[in-house]
Amino acid sequence: MRIFDPPALILSAMAASGASFWLAPVALAQSQPEPIAVVASPLPSPVVASPLPPLPIGRSAPETTLTSANSSGVGHPLAVVPAAPQSMLPASTGDSDVVVTAPAYAPALNPRLAEPFKSMRDAFTKAMKGYNAGDKADAVRAFAYAAAQGHVMSCWKLARMYAEGDGVQRDDLKAFEYFSRAADADTDEGSGSPNARFIANAYVALGTYFLDGIPNTYVKADPVRARDLFKYAASLFGDPDAQYNLARMLADGAGGPKDIREAVRWLNLAAEKNHRPSQALLGHILFTGNGVPRQAAQGLMWLSLAREGADPAKDAWITQLRDQAFAAANENERQLSTLYLDQHSKPH
Repeated sequence: MRIFDPPALILSAMAASGASFWLAPVALAQSQPEPIAVVASPLPSPVVASPLPPLPIGRSAPETTLTSANSSGVGHPLAVVPAAPQSMLPASTGDSDVVVTAPAYAPALNPRLAEPFKSMRDAFTKAMKGYNAGDKADAVRAFAYAAAQGHVMSCWKLARMYAEGDGVQRDDLKAFEYFSRAADADTDEGSGSPNARFIANAYVALGTYFLDGIPNTYVKADPVRARDLFKYAASLFGDPDAQYNLARMLADGAGGPKDIREAVRWLNLAAEKNHRPSQALLGHILFTGNGVPRQAAQGLMWLSLAREGADPAKDAWITQLRDQAFAAANENERQLSTLYLDQHSKPH
């Protein structure tokens, strides 16, 4: 059961900023967002990990690849472009259907968009080939064609391009709107679809935008909504980035009650998927006994695992936490953590 209606993300944000909207007579039910909660220094703010682009508070990471043979493939990223202009965005709020008058967020249709694509899949394939050949302008037009027809991965890649300024001028608002389109596919596809990874990532990106909002736009900071989005992606899709960001908010008490034990539960789920920030934060909490019974050896184990896979240039905080813990640990704790490491490395 869905927690909320993704298109309402844009609508509710616009309504809060005074944008004009029209209420349709059909009512839809919507559950209330649950309370939320982040950790203290020397830890960084909630990060955006693979395969997200460096959003307002993010870090770069390996990207996902799409292949022409199989649109659900993973690997080296493609490029994406603006979808066809739309000025009316249908969605729903708690009481009724809404249609908001919103400015078109795609460029005017270019005559070349009329190229004879056989289908949106054909457009996606040609966009991928153009992007890999370095022709981002043509790739953008083809992705725009596919995105305008609801192709999830084209919407997602288009959002990434705007978030990163890859082949187009960086525009966080357009990225937000295309991520919203990708997330909306959840209505039809669900967690078991080939597009699940991209849809989950779109939810995480939207949640990240809601942490601080987007300056000079209708997207305002809304930590409660951010936590709701992270929790949805963490629960339904098992996305480790969402699980980490949700845990950070729970640990800090951002947007709702502080709950360290619940944060540890989410961190453990992500840590078992080799999510390095989650391993580091879980290890830090367990080693220090911050809000939970102290388990120094296990904490040191998780910190050591995180450091092994960390990028020295980007993850200095992970190395710092591990080195501090190792220096503070006694000999018994160090030896026990080594045993835990050996045990963890064995096939389960």
